[in-house]
Amino acid sequence: MYINRTETTVRYVETDQMGVVHHSNYYPWFEIGRTEFTKATGMKYTDIENIGVMMPLTESYCKYIKPAKYEDEIIIETSIEKLTAVKIIFSYKIIKKENNELLAKGNTTQAFVDKNNFRVMNLKQCNEELWNKLNELYK
Repeated sequence: MYINRTETTVRYVETDQMGVVHHSNYYPWFEIGRTEFTKATGMKYTDIENIGVMMPLTESYCKYIKPAKYEDEIIIETSIEKLTAVKIIFSYKIIKKENNELLAKGNTTQAFVDKNNFRVMNLKQCNEELWNKLNELYK
């Protein structure tokens, strides 16, 4: 199983009055991880969309364990938790780089839909090349 590790630093704008990262900022970090993970297929999101596949988010979850703070260096670990012909579930871990502490974990579910009619598609049948690339990273 492939795990993408993306590093970033907590920005001041991401913190709240208590000096910790506001809960809403973990989801953009998940998206950063997912975007970088997708590049490991050799395709960017725009490439995937250009071949007629959209991946709308249908579900998201985040468990906050310890707070991230301003200027913390963090690692976003992203992997595929589950892959089916019609959806993909990405798993995320937000880790403090300094001491490898787990700060948060979560997942998102994306459906595979046809760009033209927004109907769920069977990716395995409709785009075998992309299916194979994702499946290789899932194994």
